[in-house]
Amino acid sequence: MSIHEECGVFGVISPEPTNAAALSYYGLYALQHRGQESCGIVVGDDGVFVSKKDIGLLSEVFPPSSLGTFPRGTMAVGHVRYATTGAGSRANCQPIEVNHIKGRMALAHNGNLANAAELRRELELSGAIFHTTSDTETIASVIIRKRLVTPSIEDALSAAVPTLDGAYSLVLMSPQKLLCCRDPHGFRPLCYGRTKDGIYVAASESCALRAVGADFVRDVEPGEILVFRRENGAVTVESRREHCGTAPRRFCVFEYIYFARPDSVIDGISVQRARKKAGMLLAESCPADADIVIGVPDSGLDAALGFAQRSGIPYGIGLIKNKYIGRTFISPGEEERFDQVKIKLSAVEESVRGQRVVLIDDSIVRGTTSGRIVGLLREAGAAQVHMRISSPPFIAPCYYGTDVDSKEHLIACRCSVSEIARQIGADSLGYLPPEALAEMADGHGICSACFDERYPTKIPADTRKDRFEQKISAAGGPS
Repeated sequence: MSIHEECGVFGVISPEPTNAAALSYYGLYALQHRGQESCGIVVGDDGVFVSKKDIGLLSEVFPPSSLGTFPRGTMAVGHVRYATTGAGSRANCQPIEVNHIKGRMALAHNGNLANAAELRRELELSGAIFHTTSDTETIASVIIRKRLVTPSIEDALSAAVPTLDGAYSLVLMSPQKLLCCRDPHGFRPLCYGRTKDGIYVAASESCALRAVGADFVRDVEPGEILVFRRENGAVTVESRREHCGTAPRRFCVFEYIYFARPDSVIDGISVQRARKKAGMLLAESCPADADIVIGVPDSGLDAALGFAQRSGIPYGIGLIKNKYIGRTFISPGEEERFDQVKIKLSAVEESVRGQRVVLIDDSIVRGTTSGRIVGLLREAGAAQVHMRISSPPFIAPCYYGTDVDSKEHLIACRCSVSEIARQIGADSLGYLPPEALAEMADGHGICSACFDERYPTKIPADTRKDRFEQKISAAGGPS
């Protein structure tokens, strides 16, 4: 089992009509690592929305000819998705589009609501009809309800914020405005930038801004709502901060450990620097007597470099990742999963043969994949394999946008560290201590609930990630 994050969001607003679809495509391409199940783009111009969404990678859903089918527009929102709440079906592809009495809305969401089931039940009892099993539609429905009694879409979004409990970084397009919003805890990243032509873009990570030639302006603050408008041939930006400071900052530390691209900077912290620091702290807390340090591509490489620098053990390339593997395979059995490891990774025999190897990876979930990677190194002739993990053991599910869904799937919940080492075939195993996470994140407020069970919000009574699908199944399924 690999860890996946829910999605990446992107938004564009231009003073004049432009190829907003192409800008969104290239921005989303830089965010493809955040979601590989489905993607979508909605282009807007004077209230006319044109969209395309489907299952698959960007290159599959948007072949070169398809971008030409979009009109030039002044705004666009885009999304890449990996499902954590809501099945990976075409109906759940984002951005979600809604026609309501006050106009139209397209919404892209990164994160997970802890109270999604409770909100959805309240909305259904009041007559709301849902077409998807995603909590993003619940957010959209809450905003629309607020819009009926507020003078503007930004007022409606502001009124919705206290109702939404959990993680959400949003990019929302109305007929005339582009809005960005980050939940008061700031669980998930969101930033914005500006091109030399005065086009503003918002994205989950700063790497997407650079992909479209935009200069980074700043991160959206936790609780902040940004309102972008076209006025007098330019785009203006209004910051609404009524929800800033209403909750303690709790940024997901696993963004630094695994999710984000290493060339991104989030809340002032370089992702690459954070990973190197994790490796250094790991070398101090879990040293090993070895000949070479190697990392599991891609997120383990910077941590391995940090481990090598702090320990003095030479750094090397011991595993090569097949760059042409696209989306994560879905395999029905153990044999197929084993084949996936060999397809995705291969050992560099010249580097590891006869060597005592320190193997750095970002996490262990079930232990199956880790065991097979250790096996690859053994087959390549490694004399010893000492596995080191640049995060603490997973001991709890996540309700904020990571698909760690059940304690029964977490090897650390049923095995000691020495037992896990034996199970994966490693000579030794060490994890980053939980207390090192804050130092890795430069003292910023973080969420580390999957490592310590200290949840920043009330956790849902029904903890199943597929609770909406289960409800539909019990009712006989959609007609």
